This record gives sequence, C-alpha cells and structure tokens, in this order.
Amino acid sequence: MIRRVDDYLHAVPLSGSVAELVGPFTLFRSTTVWPYYARPVPGANATIEPTDIDVLRSRCAELDIPVNFEWVVETCPSLGPAAAAAGLRVVEHPLLVLGRDDFRPAKADARCEILPAEDAVLRQARAVAGLAFGDPGTAIGTAGPAERDAKAAEVPDKLIEAVLDRVRKGVTVGAAAFTEDGMVASGQHQPVESTTEIVGVGTLPSMRRRGLAAAVTSVLAEHAFANGVDLILLSAETKAVAAVYERVGFRRIGTAGAAE
Repeated sequence: MIRRVDDYLHAVPLSGSVAELVGPFTLFRSTTVWPYYARPVPGANATIEPTDIDVLRSRCAELDIPVNFEWVVETCPSLGPAAAAAGLRVVEHPLLVLGRDDFRPAKADARCEILPAEDAVLRQARAVAGLAFGDPGTAIGTAGPAERDAKAAEVPDKLIEAVLDRVRKGVTVGAAAFTEDGMVASGQHQPVESTTEIVGVGTLPSMRRRGLAAAVTSVLAEHAFANGVDLILLSAETKAVAAVYERVGFRRIGTAGAAE
C-alpha cells in the first residue's frame, strides 16, 4: 500500500511539470503558475545525505526556483534528518488512505456538490481555501462570507486560468458546500488512473465544527469511486484534522514528510 501511494505521489506532479533527475531525487520543474518540489526516486532505497540536499539546492538556484521536498517517510526515512542537517525546515503529517469498502458517507446541513469549470465558482473555492489555511486548525475563527468575497476578488486571473485548465482536463475535480451564506467549504481531488488524492479541503473559519469538511470530503470520495478510483489518499495537517477524515473511513498508514 505504501509503495502504491508513493508511486501515485510521484506521478501526480507530472500534469503540471517537467521531471529532471538530480542525484537521488526527481525535481519537478513547474510548467504552471504554482511551484512543485523534489521527491526521492521511488524504489531507489537511497540513503540521503546532507550533500545530496546541497546538490539539489544548487540546481534549484540555477533554475531560480524554491527548494522544496515532499516524500513518504516510510519509503525514505533518511531524507528528514538529512534535510534538517542541511538547514531546511522539516514537518511531518499523518498519511491516510480510504478504500471503497471502508467509505462511510458524511452529511452536513449544507448542499454539497461537484463544482463546474466556471471562473466565479472557482474563485470562491480558492478564497475559501485561502482563508481556511491562513487560519489553520479546527477551532472556530472569525473569517466568514464577507472575507471570502473580498479574497475572491483578489485571486489572480492567471491562477484561475490554470485551475480552469486542470478542471477541464479532469486532472483536478473540485467540490464545495453551500449554505444560505454561499460557499462555506471547498476541496479537490486529483485522479491518476485508479488512485487519487484529496487536497485543499478547508472550511471558512467562522463556519467550523459543523461537519462541512467531512461532507465535502465525502462528495469528493463518492465522485472518485464512481469514476474508476479504488484508492484515495490524503495527508492531514495534524492528528486533530486527521480525525475529521477518519469519520469518513480513512485510516492512517504512514507519514508524509515535507521540507523547505
């Protein structure tokens, strides 16, 4: 299972990047408006040293791109210590998976649906996610519909064009929850063959603790399973956030590492 997840995570950046081998890493050079990262080559079983990080750092400097890593800790346990020794900030997150038989649909007092490829709708979804991740955690906050609308007006046109292109190609599928206040939670999944990852699920801080994130996750899972996917994965910010997904049937299988 871990190997399958690792292979998926190595394939998914290819929809928006060019892959380049740099030592024991694949560096995904972005061809879109957001940056990507480097990952250990799957199955290589390399022991990463701080000098390997330095080589990658030099290549990123040549390309004028940020130094970022993402990996599955269980498949490359040496990367975290090497990255820390090389001066990078290392974080770890719970890595969870969901199979069709374990799926437990969740409902909320909201209308939850898959989003169309429409500019205004995707702007709202980006704004909701931006406010959610700008105030991380599960505690109720202050940002609500007014802040969402203000932030949506600030989303760059180039970013929306890129998101629209991905939605039209089917490499990104968005979903959202709506109440009388409009869109209050959003998220996405990114299918590659029979595996997908749910990403960017967030709720307006003022609307938390209402089951909205679980409901959006449920709609995304239903869409994925109805369209040929049989394994869904995600990484949660914290154990408390992971508990939201466990209500839908996700179970932890490992740890996702990131360094920058």
